[in-house]
Amino acid sequence: MNIGEAAKKSGLTAKMIRYYESTGLLAPAGRSTSGYRHYSEQDLHTLAFIRRSRDFGFSLEEVGHLLALWQDRQRASADVKALAARHIDELNRKIAELSSLRDTLQELSDHCQGDHRPDCPILKDLESGKCCH
Repeated sequence: MNIGEAAKKSGLTAKMIRYYESTGLLAPAGRSTSGYRHYSEQDLHTLAFIRRSRDFGFSLEEVGHLLALWQDRQRASADVKALAARHIDELNRKIAELSSLRDTLQELSDHCQGDHRPDCPILKDLESGKCCH
């Protein structure tokens, strides 16, 4: 199948497929005699794996490690679990950071009168340059 068909079936854009090829996450596609990329069912399976990994928020580097582990039938599942545990720790850190930002913005919003006056605690806080009360 050509790149347009592969994009449609994988739910990715043709641009992303070419990008994943350029980064080495996806093996270079075979080419037709006219030079068009040709993708196999295995390529689609790999693209689905990449897409799902990205949906979980794994970085491109982490996706590369996951792909290598997926393709290595001699791998230990402990290696996969360790990578997932590190990612969970990072997600928890980001969640805590976003929760703190949300709480701060909520507090500022609660103290904003939202009326015709120019005084606004939200803008004052942004102006101060301080972060994360």
